[in-house]
Order: sequence, then C-alpha cells, then structure tokens
Amino acid sequence: MSIKSKVIAAAATLTLVSSVGVAGALTTAGTASAATPSCGHSCINIFSRVFGTHSNPRFVLDVFRQSQKVGQPLILFRTSNADPAEDFTVSFQGLVSDFFAAGLVSAAVNLHYGNGSVNAVDEPAFELEYSPFGVNSGLCMGVAATAFQNEGVTLQPCGVSAKTVWILDTFDQPFTFFVHHFAPAINGSDTNFSHPFVLSYPKNGNPVDKPRPQLLVQNLTGFSNGFGPIVGTVADYQLWGAWFGVLP
Repeated sequence: MSIKSKVIAAAATLTLVSSVGVAGALTTAGTASAATPSCGHSCINIFSRVFGTHSNPRFVLDVFRQSQKVGQPLILFRTSNADPAEDFTVSFQGLVSDFFAAGLVSAAVNLHYGNGSVNAVDEPAFELEYSPFGVNSGLCMGVAATAFQNEGVTLQPCGVSAKTVWILDTFDQPFTFFVHHFAPAINGSDTNFSHPFVLSYPKNGNPVDKPRPQLLVQNLTGFSNGFGPIVGTVADYQLWGAWFGVLP
C-alpha cells in the first residue's frame, strides 16, 4: 500500500467527520468564495494575520510565477479569482497520529503533537497541494530539507516525507479552527520542540515588495499550544488563517 493510501486509510473515519465540519464552515463563510472558479470550493487559501482578515484576506498563498516544479518558491500575492497560482487543495487531512501511523512524521513529533503528546492532544495535520485550475500537481507546500531557521518554503513532492506535512498548533482544536481563527503551522519535519519551526512571513517584508519575499520556516516566537492565548503571544507574521472557495 502506498504512503498516500496509508494516510487515507488511517484518516478515513476522521475525514468523514471533519468533512461535515468543513462543509458547515463553508456555508458560514459567505457566498464570496479564493482561487479560480475551476478549483472552486475545494480550494483552500492561506493568508497571514499581518495583511488580512477572514472577511478580507487581501494576500494569499501563491506559487511564484505559476511554475509547477519542485523547489519553486511560495509567496503571498494579492487575491484574485483568475490566478491559478493561488489554487491549493487539502491533499491529506487528519491528526498527527494518523500521519505517524503512515510513517510520514517521526515518533518524536507524535510524542509532542500526536496521541503520545505530553499535553494530551492530537493536533490536526494536513498537506496543501498545488492544484492550478483544480488539477492536482502532486506538489505540496513544504521544505526541501529537515526544517531549519530561515529555510525557504517551496513546492515539494506530496506524500513522501514529513517535509510537506503541517501541524496546526491549536491546543486540541479541530481543523475548522483555521477557518475562523489564526494559528501557527508547524512543519512536520520539526526537531526543535521548545521553539518549533513554523510557517513565517519575512518580518519586514510586504507582498508588494520586489523581489517578492519568500515564505520561510522560523522558530516560533512566543507561546501557544496551551501556554496562553495564541493571538497576543505569537508574532502576527507566524499566524495564519484560511479561506475556502473562490476568492472574491
């Protein structure tokens, strides 16, 4: 059985339950749906708390120059319902323990964020697949090497390793938390459990800058995962929200 099949099998029950929650979230998100109409409501659009809100994301996850190749940088770009570079789908969705069972994250990651967690939580985890015009590319948001400080976020093959897995640091909230709130996203290859490597926007960057600032993984600033409110303790450039559907 392939890794992808193992993940799907391990998370099947959870996906059925989660899909109901996501469907409800989509209904409450309004009719202005991000990405292209071809991708439709299956698309997910990731945005930074620095530049947007859940009612107006403004700038969303984007593949630089729309290039569909391994190693292509990921950036934030202004919202558009005609830009296929902003089309991403949730390739896999489950809990950290599901990804551990499929061999995609380490025992240490499962110990800290999965069903072996010292905090007694099993956090939601997922892969984001680049899907221009709704067509899956087999390439996901990830890192090329085991996460390290200031490593660039790029397109990498989906379902191969922890490098394309992202863990929502929500302290036992469901995946739909992402739709109405903000959370850090820990890279699944993380080896630093006191200050994990999370998805970050360059601190002094702006999506309109040229050259376009590339997304990074950096050590988490502040505390989350039960040690205090996420907003107010974690830097805004490390907090992310999601919009499902076609961008306005």
